[in-house]
Amino acid sequence: MGQSKSKLSLKKQLGRGKQIAGMTTTIAGGLRAAQRIGAFREPPREKLPRYIQTFCRKMAGSFGVKIVEVEPVPQHHGLWVSNHVSWMDIPVVGSVSPAFFLSKAEIGDWPIFGKLAHAAGTVFIERGSGDVGSVSAQIASFLNEGFSVIFFPEATTTDGTKVKRIHGTLLQAAIDARVPIQPMVLAYVNKDGQLSKELPYYGKLTMKESLKKVLDSRNDTAYVLPLDPIDPNGHTKSQLTNLLQQRMQEGLAELHSRVLTKDS
Repeated sequence: MGQSKSKLSLKKQLGRGKQIAGMTTTIAGGLRAAQRIGAFREPPREKLPRYIQTFCRKMAGSFGVKIVEVEPVPQHHGLWVSNHVSWMDIPVVGSVSPAFFLSKAEIGDWPIFGKLAHAAGTVFIERGSGDVGSVSAQIASFLNEGFSVIFFPEATTTDGTKVKRIHGTLLQAAIDARVPIQPMVLAYVNKDGQLSKELPYYGKLTMKESLKKVLDSRNDTAYVLPLDPIDPNGHTKSQLTNLLQQRMQEGLAELHSRVLTKDS
């Protein structure tokens, strides 16, 4: 029994080591690409989406997560939103959408990941006195420049079974910039056709624990389903929030019906 456990532990360690090596290689490749196109000086936003999509897909792949578009994801300009299940959502949605991410300004100071975030054209939000209205204005300004933004309106992660109550304050940016809201939903599915228990990062799970679970998982697939865009014209922020809530809930149920096995 002890020998069997030892072999299992060694197999886990080798698997983790392989995935960490793949992640390190992907990061190094991303840094080289950013250097080559001058993204550390001034991110060339018109060129960046295809580089970001390639990098994100490779990053998810280094963790053994395959990404599948259940329907082709449109590449149009707008304010993008997605349900939120895991830190893995960032490489997943980044691999399929043409949008730039939002981030707290202090993340830009992080070593390595801060550099990558700058090079990826991340929209760093300066939060002052909890003024989400100013955040919305910053996003609207960015949208008016012709660049898309993506965020997670639930403002927290879930176990992947449902969409929590969404917070619609930032939808004001779509109203002000007169751009469509483009929702999409995602689900992590294991080899048995059931929702993955390894990928969700929520509750009291620590980042270290989550990372180990993801590194030890095998053959998980991230399915992404784009939903119909929402035209903000003629709607109040409250109306848009309710409409988006309904559309995302129905969209996630539709996605589950298409990618999960009947007994899951």
